[in-house]
Amino acid sequence: MSSVLVFPGQGSQSVGMGKDLYDNNPVARAVFDEVDDALNQKLSDIIFNGPMDELTLTTNVQPAIMAVSIAMLRASNVELTQYVAGHSLGEYTALCAAGALSVGDAARLLRLRGDAMQRAVPVGAGLTAVILGLGIEKVREICAQTDCDVANDNSPGQVVVSGAKDIVEKTLELAKGAGAKRAMPLALSVPVHCRIQAPAADEMRAALEKIEIKTPNAILISNKTAAPMSDPAEIKEVLVYQITHGVRWRESVLKMHELGITETVEVGPGSVLTGLTPRICPDMTSRKLEI
Repeated sequence: MSSVLVFPGQGSQSVGMGKDLYDNNPVARAVFDEVDDALNQKLSDIIFNGPMDELTLTTNVQPAIMAVSIAMLRASNVELTQYVAGHSLGEYTALCAAGALSVGDAARLLRLRGDAMQRAVPVGAGLTAVILGLGIEKVREICAQTDCDVANDNSPGQVVVSGAKDIVEKTLELAKGAGAKRAMPLALSVPVHCRIQAPAADEMRAALEKIEIKTPNAILISNKTAAPMSDPAEIKEVLVYQITHGVRWRESVLKMHELGITETVEVGPGSVLTGLTPRICPDMTSRKLEI
């Protein structure tokens, strides 16, 4: 059996995640301490104690999920797989796991990413929503009518859209009229992976120019291309591109299968990606990393 390590994105968080690891595993504790030092903030206190509304702020939740995921990976002593992948912010975690980014740099970049995304769109001006029960081609057809963006192609029948609030609301109306089982907003503080995040992409480009990304020790399956890549310059472009473009997760899992991978192993809080794998490719299995 050939496995791939996959790392989750925003929405997998919960107050208290990683607390047992922090209390009982010195390797995991060192990861949380490194993130706290890099951000000059006790982010670990928010992760472990909340409140939830503070944890879910984009500025906190992005480095928080990365910290928990890397702490779990290092505490487990699991071997790095030939390929790695991450959903949205999880791409930074995957690169950190593969040695392309340090924990500190990943934390600082994700803090900036969250702040830049929040600055790019005034509160209440944008919206992210999920459409269930329609295929990606039908959702793209609707988005073409409304000028909305596809933020995540997660699995057959699960597509996330994003953009200006009125545009997304119109898209949801059309999706319901087209037979969607559900079409509803998501509880995110910013619209994600859409064109109105262009100012955030500019900020990330400037920040990434000052950061060294090493050639990863595992090949990244990219959110941008749904294909393998390992060139540091290309990876930097991917991290900028993903701010304004959708996550091609369904296609990425299909590429994993094409590469001979038979199992995804989710490393991090929650089990969102574990649930998606068999829905995308019934010939693949999925599991959470056990520590």
